[in-house]
Parts: sequence; structure tokens; C-alpha cells
Amino acid sequence: MKHSIESLKKKAIATRGLTSKEVLELYECGRRNPFRLMAAASEIREFYKGKTISLCMIINAKSGRCAEDCAFCAQSAHHLTDAPVYPLVSADEMIENARKAGEDGAHMFGIVTSGTEIGSDKEWNEILTAVKEIKRSGIKPCASLGMLNKQQAHELKKTGLYRYHHNLETSRSFFPNICSTHDYEEDIRTVLAAKEAGLSTCSGGIIGLGEQMEQRIELALTLKELDVDSVPLNILNPIQGTPLAGAAPLQPLEILVTAALFRFILADKDIKLCGGKEKNLRQLLPLSLIAGCNSLMTGNYLTTTGRDTQLDLEMIRDLGLVATSG
Repeated sequence: MKHSIESLKKKAIATRGLTSKEVLELYECGRRNPFRLMAAASEIREFYKGKTISLCMIINAKSGRCAEDCAFCAQSAHHLTDAPVYPLVSADEMIENARKAGEDGAHMFGIVTSGTEIGSDKEWNEILTAVKEIKRSGIKPCASLGMLNKQQAHELKKTGLYRYHHNLETSRSFFPNICSTHDYEEDIRTVLAAKEAGLSTCSGGIIGLGEQMEQRIELALTLKELDVDSVPLNILNPIQGTPLAGAAPLQPLEILVTAALFRFILADKDIKLCGGKEKNLRQLLPLSLIAGCNSLMTGNYLTTTGRDTQLDLEMIRDLGLVATSG
């Protein structure tokens, strides 16, 4: 092969990423030497992010009845699941949850709503009220509210929102296998609207949907082109009642190799390990930080139980790393 893991590590540090051809070559090296790949990814992480690991928490502020048909999602109205269904919670509840998240060690807090977009002025005003108060409390307010237009993005920025989250979910080439109710370019436009408004942007996806490694690399390269700030990596946790309920789980080493490749491609970005990490990585969970992740979603997820924040803080300390305070 033309390149070694070491030479590609040096290039990733020098140029903040690799080409598609180089990443495919790196993947072949990494399959044979996963721990060497992870060690190199750890060096890239430490070069750009030091020893700090950031923590975020979320609230499922509006659950169920989503009109989209995403094959993995427990909240889709197209699937019969046991996911909770309720309207938007009050601003006071969002603010209280953010306060508790800050006390538990999170420095970012996300308001997440089910549905294609926010559908009423009443909901919108409740969210803006919460954002304003959460910012005053000292924790960085984030939101994931579905599709967003330029006017809404600017309003969120003006109110004090720090970061807008909108996942692409998977690669452009694999997306038709996952969702048929909207187009991939609609997701791209939402990310661009948030960026144009001056918001920090968070966009990533889910692995284990049936895609190939080449398609994960395609997703990472799209996120690099969009120049997003934070890239959440979720691992499918199959939910009964969804089309992917019977999906075979990924092996822990494959997940770790994927995380390492994302670090090489997105060398200077935040790579956040999120949903499904406990179930899929099991005893290898600490290696996710060695494999290049510098951020964790902690606590519970949208419709599934997550991991106690104190365990995540302990893991960070035991690895000689530091949970950031801001």
C-alpha cells in the first residue's frame, strides 16, 4: 500500500483531513490493525482537542407522532412501537431539566422535538423562552427541532441558542433505504441555514442501519464538506415495531474502527458518541475515547435509557482525561 497509518495520521494533522481514496486505504490498514488505528486517532484527537471531553444531555421535549418514516425511529407515526407520545413540555420543564443537567456535569443541553418541524407559534415561543433562560443559567443551550428555515435560524441565534443539531442520519447514497418522506437535500439546507445564521452546527448519523463502511466514509466526507462543528455518532439500538427491529448488531471493534476513521476525516471537529454506545460497545466503551471521540452524550436518550453520568465521569478520569466545564 502507498500509505501507512502513521503517514496518514501525520497528513490528517497537517491538513485536517484525508481524501476519500486515502480513507479507504486507511480502512484496509485499520481492519488488520485496529488498535494501531485507534492509537493514531487518539493522537489526532489530543492534538486538536487536548485531554478534554465534553458532555451534553438532552430532553425529549415533544415525543411521537412524527410524520417522517425513518426506518430506525421509534417516534415515527408509520411504526407501531411503545415509544411515549406527548405534546411539547413547558418552558419551565425544559429549564429545570437543563439546570439538573448542569449540576450533573453537562455543559451543553439540547431541546429535542419529534416531527418534521415546529408547527405552531405557541410551541416556538415556548422553546425561545426556554433557550433564553437556559443561556442565563450558564449552560449552553442547543436544539434539534427538525427542518429549519433561515428566518427561524436567525431568531434562535438572536435568542441565545448556541448550537443547532440536525442529523443527516446516513450517506446520500444510502438515505433512500432509510427514509422516503423527505429528501436528503432538505437536511443539507437545514444545516446550511443554521450555519448562515452563525449557529454552531451539530450533524452526524447512525451506524448499523445496513450501510457499508464506504457509505459511512461518504457521510463523514459530506459532513467535512459542510464544515459542521460537532459530529454525533449513534449506533443502532433496534426498536421493536420499526423496520430495523431485526437488524444484526455491529461488532464493537467495527464501531471503534468507524469512530477512528471519522477522527481522521474530521480531524479538528468534535466527535460525540451518543445513542446505543452502552449496548453495542459493552466492555469496550472506554476505547471509544481512545478511538478519537472527544465528546459524549450522557444520561438518557430520546426513548431509551442511557448511562449514568457519574459512570461517564469516572471513565473519563480513569483514562487520564478531563471533563470540560464549559
